[in-house]
Amino acid sequence: MFLTRSVLYLPASNPRAIEKARGLNADAVILDLEDAVAPDAKAEARRAAVEALTAGGFRGRIGVRVNGLDTPWGADDLAVLAGRKPDFVVAPKIESPGAVHEVAARLPADVDLWIMVETPLSVLRLDAIAGAGAPLAALMLGINDFGERMNLVLGPEREPLKPWLAAVVAAARGHGLLAIDGVVNATDDADRLRTECLQGRAFGFDGKSLIHPAQIDAANAAFSPSPEEVARAREVVAAFAAADAQGQGAIRVGYRMVERLHLDAAHRLLARHEAASTRSGLTPI
Repeated sequence: MFLTRSVLYLPASNPRAIEKARGLNADAVILDLEDAVAPDAKAEARRAAVEALTAGGFRGRIGVRVNGLDTPWGADDLAVLAGRKPDFVVAPKIESPGAVHEVAARLPADVDLWIMVETPLSVLRLDAIAGAGAPLAALMLGINDFGERMNLVLGPEREPLKPWLAAVVAAARGHGLLAIDGVVNATDDADRLRTECLQGRAFGFDGKSLIHPAQIDAANAAFSPSPEEVARAREVVAAFAAADAQGQGAIRVGYRMVERLHLDAAHRLLARHEAASTRSGLTPI
């Protein structure tokens, strides 16, 4: 299983950050050519990203966020990646299925496309965008851009954002995509990070975008199944495997009734638990 609990952005123009990232326990690393790179550093960042992809050595999956095709740099970003295949490419400010197709047509075969949902139009067109088809694999919520364009005032509970958190996850689930929550800018606010990670998990996200290595552990913990969840999932699996449950669509487990859909959910949770334990070098509990 491909985990996306922690998705770390880092500027492709920063060689020290790239070297450090190779040893980090982030599930995915994104070499950023867009927001984190000044206009006069775009070409150098692009060369650095190619060098990093060629060298490899990252513990998790490696992606590149390119500039938009409506900028002077986007087409060249995608062109150089054709020869140095990352695991995925992140496209910013996607506002239509046509924009998805335009980027997808320039990707090498077997490279996933993740897109940023970060404008009012993108959230209003979520279903159509999410249904654009392969190689689209993930929706990433871009809170900074979206919040600014919407004039939102966001506290730790992100109240004004809650309808859109749910909408992004619903669109992703409806079309079989991953859903990645947005960043926490306050890198020294551990409480806010934990609050947002747990909130994102509660809304159904698969993980969180990060901008600092110190945020990785909190995201990995929040988006990994808890021991209590693992125990309940194993109880459901065992109950349905019992001889007297064969052929039953719903059975009693403890004090609650569970159905086959709960069995499917239990198997998915246990798969995430096993993958998370393997990533951490632990024996699954």
